[in-house]
Amino acid sequence: MHEIVIFTVVLAILFDISNGWNDSANAIATVVSTRVLTPTKAIILAASMNILGAFLTTAVAKTIGKGVVDPKAITEIVVAAALFSGFAWNAAMTWIGLPVSASHALIGGLIGASIAYGGTGILNISGITKIFAALITSPILGIFFGFLFMKFILKLFGTLPAGIINRHFGKLQIFSSAFMALSHGSNDAQKVMGIITLSLVSGGYLQAVEVPFWVILICALAMGFGTAFGGWKVIKTMGVSMFKLEPIHGFAAETSATAIILGASQLGLPVSTTHVIATSIMGVGATRRLSAVKWGVAGKILLAWVFTLPACALLGWALCKAANFFI
Repeated sequence: MHEIVIFTVVLAILFDISNGWNDSANAIATVVSTRVLTPTKAIILAASMNILGAFLTTAVAKTIGKGVVDPKAITEIVVAAALFSGFAWNAAMTWIGLPVSASHALIGGLIGASIAYGGTGILNISGITKIFAALITSPILGIFFGFLFMKFILKLFGTLPAGIINRHFGKLQIFSSAFMALSHGSNDAQKVMGIITLSLVSGGYLQAVEVPFWVILICALAMGFGTAFGGWKVIKTMGVSMFKLEPIHGFAAETSATAIILGASQLGLPVSTTHVIATSIMGVGATRRLSAVKWGVAGKILLAWVFTLPACALLGWALCKAANFFI
């Protein structure tokens, strides 16, 4: 196998690890902050379910593999530049404790690197439009369904003593956290599968965007490995700083987010699991009162989201230009 393809696969694994590292908060921030599970138990559960989720479908991988750019219109260098920009951004944001969208980072890097290589004409505009629609709509659904589902739960059980509610929903939250991790693996691990497959097609090693089993396996393991690191600063931001969660809130947020993410995975739509769970938490928190959500913290998270795609696109563009100049 050509050296650049091996290098691209290594970068993809690093990106997947950084994705799991940042996104571990998606699955376990609520269950840890509510003290339903210890951090160690929560990480083991999330890592295991992330790996399992990666084997559910390859629909999202195929969307990424051919939805942004024609695989045969680019080179492996373009893919490598996209992956490195996404990896660098994920690692930096995890280090400072901000949850970001690995989807935005990866797609932004791929768009920027593709433009640097072949101009805007090689982009799949219809595919990008479909992806962007899913990325924009899913957080809105998160806050909407989080709010409605929490209201529904309160209507059914809100008059019960707090101790009884916390005890029963604490048990239910273990299941909701597990399914949240499963949904995360079903969507986020798929993106790197798609990128590796894109590289293999562009390098002539595959004739069509069909994900090989070994690609599914290494992406699943890399995602699980990254999750096992636990991005503790991000977990604190998601599970404590934004809104004080009780088990009932964690269950409502995770269940709402899981439904949205699994639905998107089955439809082959890449979404930001970070955006969905964060907005679900906001929606759940807003049922108490709007001031219960610390909107200043939410605003910082929003800024990180807004800058992710253009920052990674610019970095991907610059890296591709530099690589083509020196290679």
